[in-house]
Amino acid sequence: MSKLSFLIGASFLAAACQPSVSDAAPTDSASQPFDVTVMADFEEPWAMTFVPGTPYALVTEKKGKLKLWKKDSAAVDVAGVPAVAYGGQGGLGDVILHPDFAKNKFVYISFAEAGEGGFGAAVARGKLNVSGNTPTLSEVQIIWRQEPKVSGQGHFGHRLAFGPDGMLYISSGERQKFDPAQDLNQNLGKIVRLTDGGMVPSDNPFYDQGRVKSQIWSYGHRNPLGIAFDAQGRLWNQEMGPAGGDELNLVKKAANYGYPIVSNGNHYDGRDIPDHAAGDGFEAPKLFWNPAISPGGLMIYSGNMFKDWKGSAFLGGLGAKALVRVKLDGENATKADQWNMDARIREVEQGPDGAIWLLEDERAGSQGRLLKLTPRK
Repeated sequence: MSKLSFLIGASFLAAACQPSVSDAAPTDSASQPFDVTVMADFEEPWAMTFVPGTPYALVTEKKGKLKLWKKDSAAVDVAGVPAVAYGGQGGLGDVILHPDFAKNKFVYISFAEAGEGGFGAAVARGKLNVSGNTPTLSEVQIIWRQEPKVSGQGHFGHRLAFGPDGMLYISSGERQKFDPAQDLNQNLGKIVRLTDGGMVPSDNPFYDQGRVKSQIWSYGHRNPLGIAFDAQGRLWNQEMGPAGGDELNLVKKAANYGYPIVSNGNHYDGRDIPDHAAGDGFEAPKLFWNPAISPGGLMIYSGNMFKDWKGSAFLGGLGAKALVRVKLDGENATKADQWNMDARIREVEQGPDGAIWLLEDERAGSQGRLLKLTPRK
């Protein structure tokens, strides 16, 4: 029996090994347990991060602008951002700070760039200076690239997170090419782990097996648009499935998450993809959504403003136009809430005071809003 035949047969057993998923209808705004305050408007915003010790936040706009925003002030452009390849799903992406930002001022950004073979994601870092008339990124260096560059402008992934080990984790989409997710000689469809300067740590699982392969932490991913660490140092990611099958995964060293060999969704043309099944050799998601929610950002809440939600994961819903809460209990996850937000939610971030902040995708005929969520009074 071929591997594919075995997987098709095994898919009928998938229900026995999958988490129970009950997708209740989203609640309306009247039943939301939070108040929503519109704080600012941006043009196609994609990601944000707060700058500790300052009143500022950094916000990326997909067309290539990094904005420095302060409450009750107009956002200003940060100079020094590399040119981006804007189009399709490509453009300026994530923004995070070095764990020791207070001393070194390093900011990390991801973006799509053009080059030989087509397009690919890249990650750069530079030093942020806000003391002059114009905020600036200086000493900008590209420290990582997707290899190879390919045609098309979809599934870049390129979300960033620093782990408690001080390492930089990068989510790399399979660029709508399917098979690269299983090819360890490409870094497409992977979670990549590097030092803060873009070098390969010697304890990576494939460290001694080739330059690109040595970067890989996990593989078999489709379009991972959110990565975050919980309080115990576990890495979680969410990724868009094909037609259905959006996933929340607990990311493990050297694990294979199966795409495109297995998925709880199907191809867009209706062809079946075998479901995850016990004993198939792949790491199954902790949760999946079918129908899809099209997840955007991912944040694991650690604040005190919403005390009952401490330790929960929050996902933005692009297609679902919702904010989704998932209860995490150790290595287990349970669907908890889904609130209708009437807009595609691209980013979820925790503020310094414990408020929850959201970035909307650009609305038809208007800009994407920056929203602040606080407990309903």
